[in-house]
Amino acid sequence: MNQIISNLLVYGQPPEDSILWQLADICERLKNGTESRDALRTRVFGQVRNLLAVATDYAFDKNLWHNYLTFLLITNENPFSLVCEKTGAQEGSVNHFVKHDFEMFRKLFDYDFSWLEKELSIDCFTELTHYQAIRKKELMYNKNVSEKVRTLSEALETAADAEEFFRHVTDFYRDYGVGMFGLNKAFRIAENGDGTVRFLPINNMDSVVLSDLIGYELQKKRLIGNTQAFVDGRAANNVLLFGDSGTGKSTSIKAIVNQFYPQGLRMIEIYKHQFKDLSAIIAQIKNRNYRFIIYMDDLSFEEFEIEYKFLKAVIEGGVETKPDNILIYATSNRRHLIKETWHDREDMEHNEDIHRSDTMEEKLSLVNRFGLTIFFAKPNKADFNEIAVGLARRAGIEESVMTDEEICYEANRFEMRGGGLSGRTAQQFVNYLLTLGRA
Repeated sequence: MNQIISNLLVYGQPPEDSILWQLADICERLKNGTESRDALRTRVFGQVRNLLAVATDYAFDKNLWHNYLTFLLITNENPFSLVCEKTGAQEGSVNHFVKHDFEMFRKLFDYDFSWLEKELSIDCFTELTHYQAIRKKELMYNKNVSEKVRTLSEALETAADAEEFFRHVTDFYRDYGVGMFGLNKAFRIAENGDGTVRFLPINNMDSVVLSDLIGYELQKKRLIGNTQAFVDGRAANNVLLFGDSGTGKSTSIKAIVNQFYPQGLRMIEIYKHQFKDLSAIIAQIKNRNYRFIIYMDDLSFEEFEIEYKFLKAVIEGGVETKPDNILIYATSNRRHLIKETWHDREDMEHNEDIHRSDTMEEKLSLVNRFGLTIFFAKPNKADFNEIAVGLARRAGIEESVMTDEEICYEANRFEMRGGGLSGRTAQQFVNYLLTLGRA
């Protein structure tokens, strides 16, 4: 196995802490007799646990070894795979080297572990190649990743030669992309400590769709129109969704990502303390073949917080133009994102500014850089009742159990306990009914 992976060129040798490299090292040491069988057996069990952990995270099934190798192929971001992501496979000399690498992967697919099992008196790999997964609830793993990996894995198993293998992999790159961006809808970020960031997939993203949000039809229409223009490559605006809490602002963003994901839309969620990393984030995604929404939830700033200056520079006004494949969507309970005071209107007297209202203009300049602002108002009593009834019916509470009038009456009683009129309160009320067994 070590001889096989040492021949990889475009796809390179795997990291030393990877399952593939560790198994190759185990095989090499066993053949050379440079490590005891007991120690090697322990190392094999450790890598089997790692493989099972990956399989559990993504609900791999049947041949876990093939699933793992397929996962490596579709997450390997190299110059060839990144070009294929944008244009598909093209004629070029690099294809010769890639097909050589794919021939090595075919050998890894067909690798016979029986000699290793015999030498170490184990049967791990026999079981892993005929694995039956315990099915988990959809929200506990990324079903989208699981299905893509398993489908491609089965196609590669039956590939007759490197040419067919090449076609399957490059078609996948063209259709879905490469790396984590090709497999996942949404991400958070973590700092690497060297000025770069890494993207962490959000595997259990809410599967909500816009039709789940009852009412707010005009708001949804404006959001859909802007996002459709964005994914179509037309001019689109950064968006601020503002208004009362619990009215569906965050839900709308999640639903938009779910709706436009098949068209190449991805979301990166960041927090205020990460605004300093915005330039690093943009640098890593500006040349990818996706459309990215940088999402900021519950955005607002107190007077002493200056992180908004990073955001202003990125949205509009910095030396470097914001790439066309990136928009910023934010939600806030405030129309004006930075806390204002009466003193701001009299800054000549209080702050010794030369020009009147400069402080106020500075604070308003951030919200003015969002080209589209969408207001989500708190529902009135009639709208609240309509939302409560609609959510109850969707939850399976039939009219024979509770009439519309009974739902409205109980919802208003529930709301008076302190939740206030909002879609969130209506959902909490329906959840309460479900705990009572009304469905």
